[in-house]
Amino acid sequence: MYALLKNFSRLPLRIIQSMAKAVGSLLYYSNSSARTTTEINLKSAYPELTDVERQSLTKKSLKSQCMTYAESVKIWGSSTEYALSLIQDIHGADLFLKALENPNGTLAVVPHFGTWELLNVWVNQHTAPVIMYKPSKNKDLDRFMLEARQRLNATLVPTDDTGVRALFKHLKQGGFAAILPDHVPKESGGIYSPFFGQNALSSTLLSKLAAKTQCSVIGLSCLRREDLNGFELHVQTLSAEINAKDLQLSVDTLNKEMERMINAAPEQYLWGYKRFRKIEENINLYQIRSE
Repeated sequence: MYALLKNFSRLPLRIIQSMAKAVGSLLYYSNSSARTTTEINLKSAYPELTDVERQSLTKKSLKSQCMTYAESVKIWGSSTEYALSLIQDIHGADLFLKALENPNGTLAVVPHFGTWELLNVWVNQHTAPVIMYKPSKNKDLDRFMLEARQRLNATLVPTDDTGVRALFKHLKQGGFAAILPDHVPKESGGIYSPFFGQNALSSTLLSKLAAKTQCSVIGLSCLRREDLNGFELHVQTLSAEINAKDLQLSVDTLNKEMERMINAAPEQYLWGYKRFRKIEENINLYQIRSE
């Protein structure tokens, strides 16, 4: 599989995107589990949409999700120079550079939104981040990803207490770290907080780090242009309440801010992920809808 990934990454980006869009269409018309999950999530997130509007967004989302994965392979297998050439515009670069001046460090909120792997390449031009990394179960894929990420200035740390301590130390030294906080955490690492219409178990890691260090907290996203002519990076200021000592207030605010980021291009969010499998009263939204 390693050789297959290497060869796939050598294909022109437009061909890779076209292939991915075709797979997305297949997932839609075959009534796949990815389509079912995406529909459940979109119905929760955007109940005001008509059935026709929701189906249209579902189709766009499945195509985008497939493109995101395929584009990540292309970026991993390409040079830094090529990856940077794909970025056509940067919105808020000054906000990013200003945040890096904070002696308490900088945390970036990076939801599973757009082509987030491209952010790694751009960020590494300006700083040496610490990134939490969970090895893939597929050894060939893991090797391929690691080779790409280790070419950069990033330090990879495990997704456990050791990694958390490394993040905290790095921030205290004025460093930069990026966290994808929209996953379903373990019960010990989360609290329930509203997110796109559900009171969902939500990660507390970023909030705890922000409160302890009083670091700068910014939003980062990389969005694919509609005409597929490259990507645009967005740096956003986020509410200061994310740094609050009140953990519930911080997590609630973080979820609201991620919603705001995602609503800029909802079709590019990873709606195929079962984000609502742990919601209030220990309910799994996907089991309910399948009964």
